[in-house]
Amino acid sequence: MGFFNSMNIAASGLTAQRLRMDTISENIANVNTTRTQHGAGGPYQRKTVLFETITDTDPFNLVFNNVFGTWGGLNPAHQGMGVRVSQIVEDDSAGPLVFDPTHPDAYREGPMEGYVRMPNVNIVEEMVNMISASRSYEANITAMQNFRTMTQRTLEIGQGR
Repeated sequence: MGFFNSMNIAASGLTAQRLRMDTISENIANVNTTRTQHGAGGPYQRKTVLFETITDTDPFNLVFNNVFGTWGGLNPAHQGMGVRVSQIVEDDSAGPLVFDPTHPDAYREGPMEGYVRMPNVNIVEEMVNMISASRSYEANITAMQNFRTMTQRTLEIGQGR
């Protein structure tokens, strides 16, 4: 693991959490969107961000670690090099039905006449997810600040202070 890998790992976390917050913001912004342009044009479908671990795939590092082992005794296959977004998926669950016969997207006939299918976005759940993403973002910033402080102290020790 290189000297600046800690900074790169925290930076990857910052990027991933920022995209997660952007996706949550999109969900909140579309809480009342009953008509979309893509697909069948139905209500907005909530989106969720899925993460995956970035693993060290550098052939030299893999061979070196397999032959000589790692400093921490970790299996090289389990060494994370950060996180990335693997995909953004839509939640396929149906949203609630709200009775509003004057709404332009209300069903016009059948047993659901006068009802409107709303997006499957729950504001409370989205706000909890936003707080979680914000705290994760802050934790990555703290990790970067701690790494910077440790690096500065290391340089000070090298200067004989």
